[in-house]
Amino acid sequence: MRNRRHLLSDYEGTREIWPAFTDVMSTMALIMFVLVLLAYVRNLVAEKRLASSRQQIVLAERQLAGLQAELRAGRAQLAASQARLAEQQALVADSNRQLGNLRAQLSNIAVLRVSVLNKLKAAIEAQLGRGDSAQVATIGDNGDIAVNESLVFEYNSYAIKRRAKPVLDSLARALGNLLDDGEVRANIDTIVIQGHTDERGSASFNWDLSAKRATAVLDYLFQANKRLADTYGSCFAASAYSKFRPIDPEKSEAAYRQNRRIEISVVPKDTQLRKVVDEYIQGPVQAPAPAPGK
Repeated sequence: MRNRRHLLSDYEGTREIWPAFTDVMSTMALIMFVLVLLAYVRNLVAEKRLASSRQQIVLAERQLAGLQAELRAGRAQLAASQARLAEQQALVADSNRQLGNLRAQLSNIAVLRVSVLNKLKAAIEAQLGRGDSAQVATIGDNGDIAVNESLVFEYNSYAIKRRAKPVLDSLARALGNLLDDGEVRANIDTIVIQGHTDERGSASFNWDLSAKRATAVLDYLFQANKRLADTYGSCFAASAYSKFRPIDPEKSEAAYRQNRRIEISVVPKDTQLRKVVDEYIQGPVQAPAPAPGK
């Protein structure tokens, strides 16, 4: 009887322990479930973050590819710009070279013109000397020869005075010697005999008188030196300026005497100058071709 009571007591004790163990197990299972759930949620969040990171990486790679493409395009444009710059520099260098050649040629032409005028001046001075004839004709810095009208013509007349003929003979010889120089002749366009009057008298009278005086001097030069007309006649011309190119604008007898004159002017040729300029304008300089797509 005692053993039965003792077994019953043990059984009842065991019945008290078992629910407690079940609760513990349930609690642990719940905890495990919660932990698994948390791990699952955490994995889901991590996967979403990873997917977002992958998208960002793909986007960054695309952006990098775009930047690389732009970089390649920029390098190509830079290379094209450098090529155009090199062409422009070559064009500028060629233009500078041509301009240098043009300046040199124009300088040579200017020197040649001065040389022609100096030769004329020296030839006239050699023929006229520095005696009384120097008072009849003066040579300006531009090479023009001014002959005093009062020593060649009577007042309001175009008949050449006898005393002027030796001077005009010397001028005819000097002009012949000048034109015999091939280099000088090749660069002389025209030798103009100009007639000038003072401002007194009517315009029509002064035009007629200055024209007749210029023609009379040219005719006499041709008579004094036949070679001028026969060989170099095409180099001469007569022109009338009446009162419109006075040397001295004053209204005095001295000014009037100075303005009444015959001038012999040498006009150099511009053919060579025009040729040099035309060759430069029509030269082979070309603008560089535009870049593709520009």
